[in-house]
Amino acid sequence: MMSDIEIAQRARLEPIERIAQRAGLKPGEYNIYGGHKAKIKLSTLDRISKFEMGKLILVTTTSPTPAGEGKTTMTIGLTQALVLQGHKAMLGIREPSMGPVFGIKGGAAGGGHSQVLPMEDINLHFTGDMHAISAAHNLLAAMINNHMHHGNELEIEPRRVEWHRAIDMNDRSLRSMVIGLGGVKSGVPQEERFDITAASEIMAILCLATGMEDLKERLSRVIVAYNIRKEPVTAGQIGAVGAMALLLKDALQPNLVQTIEGGPALVHGGPFANIAHGTSSYLSTKMGLHLSDYFVTEAGFGSDLGAEKFFDIFCRETGLSPSAAVMVVTTRSLKMHGGVALDRVTEENLEALEMGAENLKRHLGIIRLYGIPVVVAINRFETDTDAEIVRVMEICKGLSVPAAVSDHHANGGAGALEVATLVKKAIEDMPCCFGVLYPDDAPMKEAIEAVCRKVYGACKVEYSVPALKKMEKCRRIGMDRLPVCMAKTPYSFSDNAKLLGAPTDFKITVSDVRLSAGAGFVVPITGTIMTMPGLPRKPAAMKMDVVDGKAVGLF
Repeated sequence: MMSDIEIAQRARLEPIERIAQRAGLKPGEYNIYGGHKAKIKLSTLDRISKFEMGKLILVTTTSPTPAGEGKTTMTIGLTQALVLQGHKAMLGIREPSMGPVFGIKGGAAGGGHSQVLPMEDINLHFTGDMHAISAAHNLLAAMINNHMHHGNELEIEPRRVEWHRAIDMNDRSLRSMVIGLGGVKSGVPQEERFDITAASEIMAILCLATGMEDLKERLSRVIVAYNIRKEPVTAGQIGAVGAMALLLKDALQPNLVQTIEGGPALVHGGPFANIAHGTSSYLSTKMGLHLSDYFVTEAGFGSDLGAEKFFDIFCRETGLSPSAAVMVVTTRSLKMHGGVALDRVTEENLEALEMGAENLKRHLGIIRLYGIPVVVAINRFETDTDAEIVRVMEICKGLSVPAAVSDHHANGGAGALEVATLVKKAIEDMPCCFGVLYPDDAPMKEAIEAVCRKVYGACKVEYSVPALKKMEKCRRIGMDRLPVCMAKTPYSFSDNAKLLGAPTDFKITVSDVRLSAGAGFVVPITGTIMTMPGLPRKPAAMKMDVVDGKAVGLF
């Protein structure tokens, strides 16, 4: 059996000009990066925005497990299937972060015969967007410290600097430190930390911005610190906005690549849904909707994180509305939620499957909470038995949700044709009454509790003293009625990663609150979630190499 990288390396890539033509782009509307990648110019929107927008389809999943669910491969496979059925279909996914690539999670370019290519480039440096976001983030941090060193005209209190640094790598040693040591010439001593770039507010801003002017306006209102009178100091006051926008100029342009079957694919932005809003960019989504009849996108992790934020942050902010959702499920993950250990998920266990289906049931309830038609896609693995597949189909029937089996990983678009047919039927036949969970002007506590109780199923929400102080600070400066971007473990509905299945009678603890004024939301942090991950005992990086000019070990 070939690995993902072997399949990708044997694939025949078409020139990006041909992919651009297939997408409906004209020469001069994009810049080529190395023959098989391109950046679409923002001015292209002036022409294509006159086109009618296609249907927006969101792919989500149950609570993720180490057994894998295949949300990204389903996004790609479904799009390939729609193309095979004669439709103009495109997909939009997020750019991989190199932290997970070299850690344990792996890349984010799909797998098997449902991949986006060139896979190696996408999973590594790609078109440099991640580096540009890191550079813009850290430029602002450097200019804050420089301002304090050279007279501190804005009277920033060093103990109240809110803007920290970012790097696109998992490195637990950067979670807490002290900088500015070494005497007067080395700056002002202060506590510091690094977040992974995917959690940077700059990443969120880039993914929500409607264009360059909106990007700069959002950058200008980023709150970086507080002065000695406890008044907010912004990036605009620091004078960093123009230079940051310059660094982000090319990164703001969506990236065009291709599926393994030669279909157009947009890969742009990369926020994590457990610590950020977890969706690809507004600009790539808008372009894709104007260029296709069906635009398939994904949101990170399960519906309790990525889909909730897609609905309550992305759709609220952009005004876009989904036509349907696809819930990806596997027998392996359901068995894990039913109590089966990872090393035994390939064994048939109908009882555990039945118990784990409670997790699926709750996730379907979340999608229905937003009034969206939903279809279940059963991502079939080689070890699945016929009895298990039949049981999942019976469970879905009992939950009144259409379901189909898909083997897109092995067979590409041809393996997802039945799912594509069900999705189209759901869009045509099932009513869509999309609405957000809480009002635009909901107080912070009301919004937090709506998500925790209605989406997660918590019976109680508790707040730490530091979190309450941060919430009061937001209220004092008029920033307490923004959407909430919950930071929570993706592995459980609760804030305890070990509480699998569909737990009840649990509480959620909000341990901290961070304000993202430029992005336009607040980030309540629950439990012990980290915004800088660490590497595992044996990181994936240990298996990677270059042999005869080719990458090996990259999945």
